[in-house]
Amino acid sequence: RSSDEEAAPVSIQLRQAVPDDLPEILALLEESSLPRAGVEPALEHFIVALRDDRLVGVVGFEPYGTHALLRSAAVRSSEQGSGVGRALVEQLLGAAERTGVRDIYLLTTTAQRWFLRFGFEEVSRDAVPAAVRQSVEFNGACPDSAVVMRRNVRAEERIPGIPDDRRETR
Repeated sequence: RSSDEEAAPVSIQLRQAVPDDLPEILALLEESSLPRAGVEPALEHFIVALRDDRLVGVVGFEPYGTHALLRSAAVRSSEQGSGVGRALVEQLLGAAERTGVRDIYLLTTTAQRWFLRFGFEEVSRDAVPAAVRQSVEFNGACPDSAVVMRRNVRAEERIPGIPDDRRETR
């Protein structure tokens, strides 16, 4: 019924992760076959989705100056296709921009097509800033076969043909 579909998103609460969420976050990442290493130090940059006070989704980022690594995007199988993942990623992109992040990278072995919806594009590992390449994910937590993707966080900087004189040249 359409009334049920309209009511579903309202029952999802998104909020910043807190230390008490860590065991549930790690369990969800394990269930999703995603790396757990490095989550705790970056927990302040994680967002959780709750339905009826139960953690049903998570996503986070590790900041590296004006760059960041999106990581740990996971949604319980019972919630997949419900919009939880989209809401989490959109919230995360806004949070990253508010902290001064310009470019956000990710590694994926299964969700490349899904991340295209958010404006991510495939890039080579060489295109990733050295600081981001020092992350746990780039150093063994994710396989070398993982696809690397990048997105400019600021909407006005994603418009082709508009120069960005603020971009670092290093």
